[in-house]
Amino acid sequence: MRNYLIYLVLIVNGSVYAQELNCTVKVNADQIAGTNKQVFKTLEKALNDFVNKTEWTGQEYKANERINCSMNINVSEFDTNNFKASIQVESSRPIYNSTYSSPVFNFNDKEFSFDYIEFQNLIFNPTSFDSNLVSVISFYSFIIIGLDADTFALNGGSNYLENAREILTTAQGSNYKGWNQGESNQNRYFLLTDLLSQTFSPYREALFQYHFDGLDTMHQDPKGAKVKIEEAVKNVTDLYKVRPNAFLMRVFFDAKVDEIVSLFSGGPKMNVAELISTLNQVSPINASKWATIKY
Repeated sequence: MRNYLIYLVLIVNGSVYAQELNCTVKVNADQIAGTNKQVFKTLEKALNDFVNKTEWTGQEYKANERINCSMNINVSEFDTNNFKASIQVESSRPIYNSTYSSPVFNFNDKEFSFDYIEFQNLIFNPTSFDSNLVSVISFYSFIIIGLDADTFALNGGSNYLENAREILTTAQGSNYKGWNQGESNQNRYFLLTDLLSQTFSPYREALFQYHFDGLDTMHQDPKGAKVKIEEAVKNVTDLYKVRPNAFLMRVFFDAKVDEIVSLFSGGPKMNVAELISTLNQVSPINASKWATIKY
């Protein structure tokens, strides 16, 4: 489903196949004082190679189809080979017949600790837990690929999210945080469990409607596209009726708040007073931004 977005480019560039992700990985060690920083640079290079050169799905992705994303690792503690950090993961996808890329995923995982020996090989093995570093990075790689696929076809990312579930299940026997239910209600466990839950199926349905039926049609019918986007946002906010503090609503608005404000502040004009009222109810943390929508 991604192919139609790049048809004209492929006529020029031909059929060069590549891995799925075009990911920028950054390792920030500014909080670590009085130590040799070379290990962090080595880690950063190793992770960039690992994410971008691993064939995650076995599917053929042309160079222009690779998913733009980033992983920013902020190291807060370091002792010999032990790292304690957080990781901010973001992804976006191009919008048909435009130069605009829409944010799809934006998540800050604060429970990220791992061991790493400089120059060690990073190898993904889906059937075993060998390294929390590899498991976390692989998990988010499949989340990115799965959610991207969801924006092009209804539930199109299910297989990739199941790959992430396999990593989750394998990692649950480890002593690392973020993989289990009892630790937090906003960790990797709940992110994936909610994405695959029928209870929260409106979230993934909304991703498809918002991007494919909405943004991708903006070039030919701006008002009709905005109507579809409004419907998609309302479908996400319906989760509030099922679970007032639904984790996925926060995940959605962390990625989309600025885009929603921009979309509904520009033309063609629509009466979105009801939508704004709903947004203030379900995402009050963004009330100051909702207040800037001009309609």
